[in-house]
Amino acid sequence: MLNIMKTLISLICFSFVLGANHVANAQDKTSAKESPFNDEAIAQYLSNTDTIPGFESKANKLKISGIVYDSDGVTPASNIIISIEQANERGDFDVREVNGERYLHNRGFIKTDADGAYIFYTYIPGNDRRFNMLQQLFVKVKEPNDPPYEIASILFDEDPLLTKLCRKRIAKKGDISRILKPILADGVYVVQKDIVLPSVVDALN
Repeated sequence: MLNIMKTLISLICFSFVLGANHVANAQDKTSAKESPFNDEAIAQYLSNTDTIPGFESKANKLKISGIVYDSDGVTPASNIIISIEQANERGDFDVREVNGERYLHNRGFIKTDADGAYIFYTYIPGNDRRFNMLQQLFVKVKEPNDPPYEIASILFDEDPLLTKLCRKRIAKKGDISRILKPILADGVYVVQKDIVLPSVVDALN
């Protein structure tokens, strides 16, 4: 019986990771064409700060900021476009449609400044209990003259669905920095998340 339970927990944890990637890919397929990733006219007006729709009305407001570095982990990377997409506070993905194009409403875009800095004002998403979905921010990156690509989603330390087994698997992959521990300050959760861009070899893999 104990072995069966361990197997079941392992499968659930594995489904969290696969489910996260599946949702991120699905949202990408339904994103509107009018996005900075494929419209340079829009991209040139991006700043290094953006606010996710609904930020002001959410209980668990979140300010996430940091520095984006080149693959050497030292050199700040400027003019990097980053998007985050997320579920709402109930864990639902709010997909909308404009002029026949579908897009995820709960998303934002920034372009890093000369120091590689960025800021997102958003909120901690909810769990989708129907699919055992973790609280996540799905992150996509676009470097100049290159197509956009996904990096590991951002997770939250206080997530009730982030089990010990899941943490162990993440730590084994050496990706523990994706689990954030926001601190509440003046009614807003604040956390720093630096991003190191993958090398050419890593990006191809």
